[in-house]
Amino acid sequence: MTIPLKAAADGRRPELSPFVLNALVATYLLALCNATFWGHLFRIFEGRTVTALVFAGAVWALMLLVISTLAVRRAQKLVLVALLMIAGVTSYYVDVLGVVVDRDMIQNAMTTTFAESKHLITLHFLGHVLAYGAIPSALVLWVRIRRAPALRAAGGAGLAVAVTAAMMVGLLFTNLKAYSTVLRADKELMGAVQPLAPMAGALRYAKMMFKSTQIVLQPTGRDAQTGATLATVDKPVLMVIVAGETGRAQNWSLGGYARDTNAELKKRDIVYYPDATSCGTATATSLPCMFSPLTKDAYSYEGGLSNENLLDVLMHAGFEVEWWDNNTGDKSVGDRLPVRPHVMTAEDGAEFCFPECIDGVFLKRLQEKADTITKNTVIVLHQIGSHGPSYWLRYPADRELFKPACKTPELTECSTEEIVNAYDNTIAYTDYFLAQVIDLLDASDRVVPALYYVSDHGESLGEGGLYLHGTPYFMAPEHQTHVPMVLWMSGRFRDSLRIDPDCLKDKAADPVSHDNMFSTVLGMVDVTTEARDPALDLAGTCRQALAG
Repeated sequence: MTIPLKAAADGRRPELSPFVLNALVATYLLALCNATFWGHLFRIFEGRTVTALVFAGAVWALMLLVISTLAVRRAQKLVLVALLMIAGVTSYYVDVLGVVVDRDMIQNAMTTTFAESKHLITLHFLGHVLAYGAIPSALVLWVRIRRAPALRAAGGAGLAVAVTAAMMVGLLFTNLKAYSTVLRADKELMGAVQPLAPMAGALRYAKMMFKSTQIVLQPTGRDAQTGATLATVDKPVLMVIVAGETGRAQNWSLGGYARDTNAELKKRDIVYYPDATSCGTATATSLPCMFSPLTKDAYSYEGGLSNENLLDVLMHAGFEVEWWDNNTGDKSVGDRLPVRPHVMTAEDGAEFCFPECIDGVFLKRLQEKADTITKNTVIVLHQIGSHGPSYWLRYPADRELFKPACKTPELTECSTEEIVNAYDNTIAYTDYFLAQVIDLLDASDRVVPALYYVSDHGESLGEGGLYLHGTPYFMAPEHQTHVPMVLWMSGRFRDSLRIDPDCLKDKAADPVSHDNMFSTVLGMVDVTTEARDPALDLAGTCRQALAG
């Protein structure tokens, strides 16, 4: 009998067969890098320990099957190190923060900026990656692999794949009915397996991006034109769309939250929608979806890219359209704008950048624009809003209303009270910022202004062990999908565009969503087009007909 692990008395490195090394890595990954998987497993199979362990055995066989397929010959150690490092990184977010690393989360990671992502690279994160990824990788690199002749090695690799595949199938067939039900109904179980789940997500992301290269843009709203009511307005209309970031409705006092986080907006004549839901749980999905003519049920990444959006239709109708960004970009929404989206910097307002800019940085530029507008205009302000985990960086020190506030991106080191305090301060600052925008617009006698605000998604603050956002929609908590939405119209806008504010307020309690934005903005500024869906236009039924 051959002993798989041996170390010579002269101090040489231990030597392993390729299969044993693969099996040891698979065992390590499943046992120590999958705390969330084990938690889901024993919750789902509560009271059926043997059934749970047999299923875990099938997952181990799947892990070994994947490793045996990829980690062959000279590539073996490179592949094993890559898998260990992936698991070291992703297990931190999954096991510590409750994040699900799927295709959409990988899309978020690929479209983010260093300024945003650096807050996630903490000492705790680096220590976790060192312990769970780097040290095991060093051990893999240290041991020697006992090489067999090429032909025998190929036969052995093939046998290993066949045996592990048969083992996986055999274990599942011991209780196929129960296991197939779990795999269909409890997708979060396999979605927590590291590193298999992120690898599958990466493949799905690559497939999605490949398909997007073959997209042909379809026209939307090419018939758009200004309506009869807008034609009578004697000054330029200015619609400001504020694309919020990470604002969850549960923490808005306008919707019943006990804390007064909306001290300013409650003094303005706004319409607040307390029952609004998002299209997604992350910016990369929600932002393009809310500007798309497609509803949430019909939206896809490819569909969003292949159809012109709200900004295109407004331009077809003769509006000047601009995108100003204090976040991670426009996610291709502004691809066809004649002027590239403007990224806010200290040049726009140094007092709001220390060094990252908070949303007050928009105000000076907006004032200058309002003073010089000569034609109907729509401006999108893409906020940094309440983006975590560094909530305390999203508002100035003198606007810290709720104390003590968490002042570290290591959210697990803060108490729930400190996290909520910091987050509520971001909501209160968004309230203050929106009120300033409203007052600035209302004071301008050059334009006929209105504002539409809606957050892209919500946020988890530790409820159920979840932090941040990006949980797959089918399993996302309401904290990530219930968002605040606000409409404000100046008296000039209401009178000129003949929109009855009381009519809007009477219907504000009805359920709404991101689906409404495309048609509602077009309806508010009186753009007529077949692309506008009257059933989704919140302003359409509240417009008074012109006399005669």
